[in-house]
Amino acid sequence: MSDDDAMQIAIDEDHADVPVGAVVLVDSEVIARRHNERELTGDPTAHAEVLALRDAAETAGQWRLAEATLVVTLEPCPMCAGAAWAARVDRIVFGADDPKAGATGSLYNLAADPRLNHEATVTGGVRAEACAALLTDFFADHRG
Repeated sequence: MSDDDAMQIAIDEDHADVPVGAVVLVDSEVIARRHNERELTGDPTAHAEVLALRDAAETAGQWRLAEATLVVTLEPCPMCAGAAWAARVDRIVFGADDPKAGATGSLYNLAADPRLNHEATVTGGVRAEACAALLTDFFADHRG
């Protein structure tokens, strides 16, 4: 599965909350897909990436997701980049940059910090306009 195809799955995730979708792939197969549930659950850690990584670990039967790719519509924040690091994710693909909280290149780069014991390859900007539009439209509707 291409990065573009995987990103479309993340874009198509249910967005009843702040519209961020995440997909975890192993061998080009989707093993988990989730969306933000912070507002729904009141859980500050219920970001799409964390939820998808939890589901992927359950599916894989282990916490190490060394062969996995995390695909997410918005650049992961420090918590989510940390979760990807803790899961030993091999690759992170994201759509829209997050200049205010991005932790895989924009503000920080936890995926490529040589002080940490694991690094992931990062590909940003996949379907960036469509991913950014999800957020722009959502916040325009909620502030408008």
